[in-house]
Amino acid sequence: MQRRALIGGLAGLPLAAPGLALAQSGFPDRPLAMVLAFPAGGGTDVAARPLARIMEKYLGQPVVVTNRPGASGEIGFTELARSKPDGYTIGFINTPTIVTIPLERPQARFRLDDFAPILNIVDDPGAIWVRPDSPLRNVADLVEEARRRPGQISYGTSGIGSDDHLAVLALERVTGTKFLHVPFAGGAPVRTATLSKQIDLAVTNIGEAIGDFRQGLFRPLGQMGTTRWPVMADVPTFREQGFDVVEGSMRGLAAPAGLPRPVLDRLVDAARRAAEDPEWQATATQLALPLRLLGPDEYRGELVAMQAQYEKLWAAHPWRE
Repeated sequence: MQRRALIGGLAGLPLAAPGLALAQSGFPDRPLAMVLAFPAGGGTDVAARPLARIMEKYLGQPVVVTNRPGASGEIGFTELARSKPDGYTIGFINTPTIVTIPLERPQARFRLDDFAPILNIVDDPGAIWVRPDSPLRNVADLVEEARRRPGQISYGTSGIGSDDHLAVLALERVTGTKFLHVPFAGGAPVRTATLSKQIDLAVTNIGEAIGDFRQGLFRPLGQMGTTRWPVMADVPTFREQGFDVVEGSMRGLAAPAGLPRPVLDRLVDAARRAAEDPEWQATATQLALPLRLLGPDEYRGELVAMQAQYEKLWAAHPWRE
């Protein structure tokens, strides 16, 4: 697939005239599709659906959400990247898989520069969770048990190269331990497998498991942010517990690259107004979503920097299994 500019409208002046024509003709004048690369019920899905509903108010058209899970996000990301760059197909992209999949899979049919970032919405720290009856109380307990039973403690993630997977690989490197990785298609099946005792640990983002935590179904051993997330202020970070592991997932809106700038601007405006809407803010509070709004240029900068970071990590510690 031919690569396109990361911010299509900025790099493609010849696209300005079609974009202007689209804007003048009343873009959007039909429903939009929002592609999610992870299953229903997961962290991306529970944030995206209410946001899409509120965006409809500012776009004047329905936003139809479609889940395209599989291959750690590759199926959905590929569909989004290969869609027509006319503004009628948008979707959520997730870090780090949006940059790690092309590193670990040369055959992947998308690259970072196949996307035009619109607005980052969530920046969700990682965590390791156990069932409430687990004897493990903190990360030190987990590491001690892993040294006693190398390669036997199973953990579920949303896929190879996900932030969940990379977090445990980092813990293995800094502690000299080995765990048993069980990849799933997203956070929702990880939850099910953990609660049904098919696996020992759930490694998911805080926003994905906070509901289960509040209901007493999950207990965190530690959170992976650089600082404690205020909603879980009594749970120490991995660093505070003596383990230098920082990991998480940004989730934001993007479109296929090559998008005319006037159309991109229209989508950015609608997404930002929806994200600042009191209804969405109340929903985000109810869902305990760690929000971090970044406009298209700042969002792009974060993604490019992250890509460089993981390129170095891949060169030193390739994570393909």
